[in-house]
Amino acid sequence: MSSHGEISRLLQTAVDAAFSAGRLLKAEFRQLKDSQIDLKGMGDYVTELDRRSENEIIRTIEKSFPDHNIIAEESGNNELKSEYSWIIDPLDGTANYVQGIAMFAVSVAVQYKDVLKAGVVYDPVADEMFSAAENTGAFLNNKSIVVSEKRDISDAMLASGFPWRSREHMDAYLASFKALLTASAGVRRMGAAALDLAYTACGRFDGFWEMKLKPWDIAAGVLLVREAGGHVFDFRAEDEFMASGNIVAANSDIGKHMLKVTTACLSHIE
Repeated sequence: MSSHGEISRLLQTAVDAAFSAGRLLKAEFRQLKDSQIDLKGMGDYVTELDRRSENEIIRTIEKSFPDHNIIAEESGNNELKSEYSWIIDPLDGTANYVQGIAMFAVSVAVQYKDVLKAGVVYDPVADEMFSAAENTGAFLNNKSIVVSEKRDISDAMLASGFPWRSREHMDAYLASFKALLTASAGVRRMGAAALDLAYTACGRFDGFWEMKLKPWDIAAGVLLVREAGGHVFDFRAEDEFMASGNIVAANSDIGKHMLKVTTACLSHIE
């Protein structure tokens, strides 16, 4: 069981790691050469900066917690058999970064067993550090944040992402997109799920849904939304989103409407 002091240490380490990696990403932004970019799959990039950022995060974590597991997008799990696991995305929004679009972030979270304890999402271009720790609230640059108070879906600005990793589900996803686009005030597609969740936590977006994300895409953002007073579900209104990668995040009222749509259109997707 983590004490308050231990959680504070975990959070500070997450902040330090994200800030250090973010500073590196910002310094190299729009400086990438083609030789520094690899294509893992259709639309799935990895860059030299992903790897350097990840190494910077891992170094920072290992200074304070050398015995903890680290689950990272590029290097996998180090399998130290600790009850603590860090879940890191060194560059969420790599495609945006490659294209020179200033919508990307660093995501760092830590869980004890299966319970998220601390997490941060850092946007180095805007210099915005979203942070949260279990039972202490959510913050943006150390100022408290809460989710949107909107109640009517027709007033809600939503965010989402197209399922480019799972194109076999595109028709089902587009059915949900059409339903929520026509019911709401609009839908934005930013290309960085960690930031989408951070923006939902602070009320810039009123809700977010996407499918087949990875744990490092959403771990920190999930804690941000919850600690900001929001709710997070999978498409069946259950809590298997970390395993499935299918996620809905919003306040209670907007979330209920979104879940009606995802249950109807997407609940068959494992």
